[in-house]
Amino acid sequence: MPSEPNHVVEFPGGYTRSVGPVIGRFLSELRDGRMVGVRTAGGRVLVPPQECDPETGEDVTGEFVEVGPAGTVTTWSWVPRPAKEHPFGRPFAWALIRPDGADTALLHALDLGVFEEGAAPPKFLKTGMRVRPKYRAERTGTIGDIECFLPEVTMINPQAALEYRLKGGQALGRFLEGVAEGRLIGHRCPVCEKVIVPMKGFCPRDGVPTSEEVELPDIGTVTTFAVNNIPDPRAPEVPFVSGYVLLDGAGLTMLTLVAGIPADQVRMGMRVKAAWRPREEWTHSMSNIKWFEPIDEPDVPFEEIKDFM
Repeated sequence: MPSEPNHVVEFPGGYTRSVGPVIGRFLSELRDGRMVGVRTAGGRVLVPPQECDPETGEDVTGEFVEVGPAGTVTTWSWVPRPAKEHPFGRPFAWALIRPDGADTALLHALDLGVFEEGAAPPKFLKTGMRVRPKYRAERTGTIGDIECFLPEVTMINPQAALEYRLKGGQALGRFLEGVAEGRLIGHRCPVCEKVIVPMKGFCPRDGVPTSEEVELPDIGTVTTFAVNNIPDPRAPEVPFVSGYVLLDGAGLTMLTLVAGIPADQVRMGMRVKAAWRPREEWTHSMSNIKWFEPIDEPDVPFEEIKDFM
């Protein structure tokens, strides 16, 4: 078991030292919410500033250059279990950060959000990530005037809703008129003689205009389907099934919900019938049909529906 320290070196009145003109300028700028570096005789910008060029030992030029505020993480170390001396009581990272316009990096804390103690580093913590300083509201001229660095905002997830009115056009409008009356109306193609429902005003196979109306029954066959596990306000429960239904007499399938049976029991070839909402709820909308549900008829053989997959 670790023991409590029994020796403490303490300066009751604090420890005062002169920082000199180079470091003093750096700390003064921090107090004012700015970051500066100093230029060497070779043209490099040192951050934090130093009085001598660490590569040559020569005095720096005395030319100060404002850098940042954004910077780039050059390397980092994750702290999953912070000690009491650390700046955060939750996992964080120490990082070497090179401010924009600087040639060297400074060491500081990088706050990446709230994580449980012992957590692994987040996947977005990477060398090269862009960060910005978070300055304290009250600053005194120390490196602690930067509370920490934070990742730059690169992505947002706004909550948005778009309301619009869709005009269906002549063919779709006529189809929805039929739905408002409890009827499913299609168009017969003059070339292939297939009945297209919902009607489109043209045959998607032959590309010719269509106008001959044909009323179809609200009974059909499931040709193919998908089981969905993401909630949908139109569906009765999760998981639910969306499927393509070939109405009797139609030459084209229509996409609809399939319910009234557990999702894992829906199958290709299953016979289904439209489940209409109460008459007083009908509008010019396909929502008049809640879904298609199974009926007590034998399944249609695959060979008869394979061309509608």
